[in-house]
Amino acid sequence: MKEYVIGIDIGGTFTKSGFVDRDGNCYAESVSPTDTFDNVEDYLENLVKELKNAEKQIEEPYKIVGVGIGAPNGNYHNGTIENATNLKWRGVIPLAELVNKHYNLPVKLTNDANAAALGEMVYGGAEGMKDFIMITLGTGLGSGIVVNGDLVYGHDGFAGELGHVNVVENGRKCGCGNLGCLETYVSAPGIKRTVFELLASDSNGSDLVNYSFSELDSEMIYNAAVKNDPVALKAFDITGKILGKKLADSVAHTSPEAVFLFGGLSKSGDYIFKPTKKYMEESVMGTFKNKVKILPSQLTDKNAAVMGASALIWKELDK
Repeated sequence: MKEYVIGIDIGGTFTKSGFVDRDGNCYAESVSPTDTFDNVEDYLENLVKELKNAEKQIEEPYKIVGVGIGAPNGNYHNGTIENATNLKWRGVIPLAELVNKHYNLPVKLTNDANAAALGEMVYGGAEGMKDFIMITLGTGLGSGIVVNGDLVYGHDGFAGELGHVNVVENGRKCGCGNLGCLETYVSAPGIKRTVFELLASDSNGSDLVNYSFSELDSEMIYNAAVKNDPVALKAFDITGKILGKKLADSVAHTSPEAVFLFGGLSKSGDYIFKPTKKYMEESVMGTFKNKVKILPSQLTDKNAAVMGASALIWKELDK
């Protein structure tokens, strides 16, 4: 009998889900709203209804063995979502416990970057690796740190928040409330802010001056860089420098075999990978030089978050 895990990726606007087998094949995928519901109970009732409808697409004999969930501010230890700023539900939400009322199965939950790291380890480029770091570059910067084959959660379940280490004293305001966090410089909004700071001092020769702040996005900056736009190229160099220097610190902490970059900004290819590698090697301790690979995620064409969430259960079952 075929076994599946229900993988759920909870985003601020939409929730993606699917039924994932051990080989990483995702069946009966669906998308349902997140932000339509003011309370988590109504949200779950709708989500479960969507899952039950999607489940009807599976024709062969099967068994569901668990539910894995990736969510903002997801706490693996407690199965809770805690004070997520981009969800309507405030405070501490005992999500695993609530899901158990609908599915009497193992339910595991972690944050979305940790889920992506697990997906990379079980289904992607980190297969067989025991030590690596996953960096997700989207509207923020998330990270999952794997040491000796296990995700690092810390005593409270929130370890590995590299997006909120300080890189500039009294720097840009971050959504977390602090100033100068890494994700305010290294993310899709971060590189856009860098472009406008550069334009303010010298816009000569750059087509990016023709865009308003609300119009510009990271894909447009990439397209400009391909055309050798000087401001776009400089923005990527600055972004890679900040990320590379901070990764050098992380390398000293855990000595990973590789760092994987995932998410929208990573699709810029060499424009972000080359400066990141260059400045990491310049900054890292001699012991670690030329030992750590910086690689693109191998899950880019798949529903990585859903697969990563499902990997929570498969890894648990393998213990």
